[in-house]
Amino acid sequence: MVERGGNLVAETVENVQSKTIMPIVKESIEKGTQIYTDEFNAYNSLRSMGYQHGVVPHKEKIFVWGKAHTNTIEGFWSLSKNGIRGTYHAVSDKYLQHYLDEFSFRYNHRNDVTPMFLSFLSLAASPLMVQAE
Repeated sequence: MVERGGNLVAETVENVQSKTIMPIVKESIEKGTQIYTDEFNAYNSLRSMGYQHGVVPHKEKIFVWGKAHTNTIEGFWSLSKNGIRGTYHAVSDKYLQHYLDEFSFRYNHRNDVTPMFLSFLSLAASPLMVQAE
């Protein structure tokens, strides 16, 4: 999930069924929010859950429909996949969330003026990270 111009959260899920995805949406996104998706069936219940839902009909080779597009999240997935292929070459399911966390961190700090390595060090020194260890 990504907010345009904002931060991104990437989470591994057991499957892409509506019963798996919708509780995450409900927990993470405020009702009434405008959500843009492709036409994947798992998203069909968004309106009935209280969200505004714009659909981009990718099957019809349409990728922008007025303000509706999924280019932001598609760009993240492209960067992540290319980063995995180019740097790590492959990942196992066991560690996939760790890789997603890394690429999410990079994405969420893309506009920082502080070098990313220094941002990471200051985060690693925070009390929350020390407690997690």
